[in-house]
Amino acid sequence: MTPRVTHGALDHAELLGLGLQPEALLDFSSNLNPFGPPPGVRAALATLDPAPYPDRSCLQLRATLAAQHQCAPTAILPGNGANELIHLVARALLPPHGIALVADPTYGEYAAASRLAGAEVLAWPSASLRLPQLDLVGLKVAVTRLRPQVTWLCTPNNPTGDDVASDQIVVLAQHCAAHDGFLLLDRSYVALRRDACTIHDMPPLPANVLQLYSLTKSYALAGLRLGYLQGAPELLERIAHFQPTWSVSSAAQAAGLAALTDSSFLATSIPQLWAASDMLHAGLSALGLKVQRNTLPFMLVECASASATRAALLRQGILVRDCSSFGLPAWVRIAPRQPTENERLLAAWGG
Repeated sequence: MTPRVTHGALDHAELLGLGLQPEALLDFSSNLNPFGPPPGVRAALATLDPAPYPDRSCLQLRATLAAQHQCAPTAILPGNGANELIHLVARALLPPHGIALVADPTYGEYAAASRLAGAEVLAWPSASLRLPQLDLVGLKVAVTRLRPQVTWLCTPNNPTGDDVASDQIVVLAQHCAAHDGFLLLDRSYVALRRDACTIHDMPPLPANVLQLYSLTKSYALAGLRLGYLQGAPELLERIAHFQPTWSVSSAAQAAGLAALTDSSFLATSIPQLWAASDMLHAGLSALGLKVQRNTLPFMLVECASASATRAALLRQGILVRDCSSFGLPAWVRIAPRQPTENERLLAAWGG
C-alpha cells in the first residue's frame, strides 16, 4: 500500500493526543498569505445558499480564469484543490507500469499519485540545497534515457523556493514532447513571488504541457480547496473524465470568484507578506541560525534535528514544517505570518 504523504498544517488528531488546543497554536507550517482572505470572500460565503447542487461545469469560475489567462474557458479545468488535480493527472496520463519522473526534493503528492496510478517513480535531483538551480541538461538526459510519460516540475519549488526561467521551461517542454511525454508544471506558488506583477507570465507552451495553479495559497482559501489546470482542451477533457461530478463546491466557486475579482488584494498584500518575510528572515539570522530563502517568502532553517525542533516548538504553541519527508531531516520550513506572530516565533526559538 502506498503510504500517505506527510503535509504541513494542523493535524487535529495529533494535537488531541498531545493535549493541545488547535486555537492556541500559531501555524508557521502552511504556506498561506497571512493577510487573506480578501474581504469579499467572507461576504460571498455569507450570502451563499448551501441547498442547491454546485454548478458542475464551474462556468463562471472558468470564464473568469480564462479571461485572466487570455485563453478559452475549455482550456481551464477547476478542481477540489491542487491535490485532486495531481491525482487526476496521474490517473489519466500514466499507464500501468509507466514511468513518472519527479524533479526532487519537492511536494510529495506527485510521487504518491503516480504510484497509486501504477507507475514507477524515478526522482531527479534538480532543485536541492546543494544544487539550487535546475540542472536542465541533466534533466533532459534523464528524459531521453527514461522516456517518462509524465515529468513533474514544481516551479517555484516547494520546499526550496527555487524557480526556473520561462525560456528553460519551454526548452524542457519541447524535449519532453520529442520523447512522447507530458510536462506538469506546478505553479501553485507563482503569485507569491516578490516580483510577481502577474501570475500569467509564461510564454506559449507546447500542447503536452499542463500548468497547475492553486488559489488557496495567495488568497488564503485552503479550507475551501480550489485549484485549476490550464492546458490544451483535448488534454483537459481526457483528465476531466476521471473527475467526480460536483467536485468543486458552491462555496469554493463563490469564494474563488470573489477573490479573483478583487483587483487590489494581491497588489496590497504580497508586499506586506514580503515585509513580514524579511523581518522573520532577519530575526532568525540574528539568532545565529542558517536560513535559506529564494524566490518565495517561506524559508528553510537548519537545525540539528527537524523532528526534535518541531516537537520543541510545538510544546510552545508554534508549529513549523519538519522537512524530513522531503529528504531534508536537518531543516524545517517556516512560512511568515503577521509581524506580531513572527515576534512570538522568534521569542520561542530564542528563549
